[in-house]
Amino acid sequence: MKVKKQMLNKELRPFYNKYRVVPKVLSKKWSVKLINDFINKTIKGRNIEGLDCDEIYIPSTHDDYQIRLRIYRPLDNKKQLPVLLYIHGGGYITGIPDSSDTIIKKFILTRPCVVIAPDYRKALTKPYPAALNDCYDTLLWAKGHCDDLNIITDKFMVAGHSAGGGLSAAVTLKARDTKDINIAFQMPLYPMLDDTQPFDLKRFIITPTWDSRSNKFAWDAYLLDLHKKHLDIPAYASPSRNHDYHDFPPTITFVGTLEPFYWETVEYVQALEKEGIDVAFKIFEGCFHGFDTVVGTHISNEAIHFTYDYFAKFYDKYVI
Repeated sequence: MKVKKQMLNKELRPFYNKYRVVPKVLSKKWSVKLINDFINKTIKGRNIEGLDCDEIYIPSTHDDYQIRLRIYRPLDNKKQLPVLLYIHGGGYITGIPDSSDTIIKKFILTRPCVVIAPDYRKALTKPYPAALNDCYDTLLWAKGHCDDLNIITDKFMVAGHSAGGGLSAAVTLKARDTKDINIAFQMPLYPMLDDTQPFDLKRFIITPTWDSRSNKFAWDAYLLDLHKKHLDIPAYASPSRNHDYHDFPPTITFVGTLEPFYWETVEYVQALEKEGIDVAFKIFEGCFHGFDTVVGTHISNEAIHFTYDYFAKFYDKYVI
């Protein structure tokens, strides 16, 4: 399906021409490298005004690598707070946590917490399982440093947008399986869950910001080592391949109908609900990927309100 301008929510139509070129830019190694170089030079290390901000490096448990973490907390806080692991988006190929400052600050202002955001390795540098290991190592490290961080470690929260949502689902699945960590609730928002999407003609979609073409490029990069070795794709790499949803934590998510992750998000929610998991879910008609970042539209504000209203509700219900 090729999404035409008139198919979009009316508020998003003015952005159609501007955003429909983005998937092409995000489907080439050279342009993704330029983007990554630019954001690392201009945004990396940026602090958030009004928050206590820190940056540390922790050792990977899987190889000789130091994971960069950004840690954010309310100013002048003396209380022990719960942790929110926030995993940034970017199709597994781009992005850094420092660029999610608005999102992170809103979480902390909505309910007091310590946000730990890993700068996990991107797929063009190190394919799966590097990103997942970096995120999971971050949780294990936080649990082991509860006194230094002054945090509650028996009720972690995990959230992320897009690829960060996919990694959130993978981290949650691994935590469920290993029982290393208790996840109070997860927020995989319009998550990147299914590596088979670009090859399914019924779900193939050409649409602004992220489509089946950029999705294929990103999944090919993330799963490169597995494909080279002709190995099966595990559910920790592509969470839609999981078929056992018992003991999953409560879940918050939303998705637009005109993006490649629509179908897999709906299926994920249905699988959770079938197991009796408490799920807050909203579908936004006529919306492309990442529409909640389009500033000044009612539809984006509606998605933002949904995100933080339910974050507050689940925080109050499952954390405090």
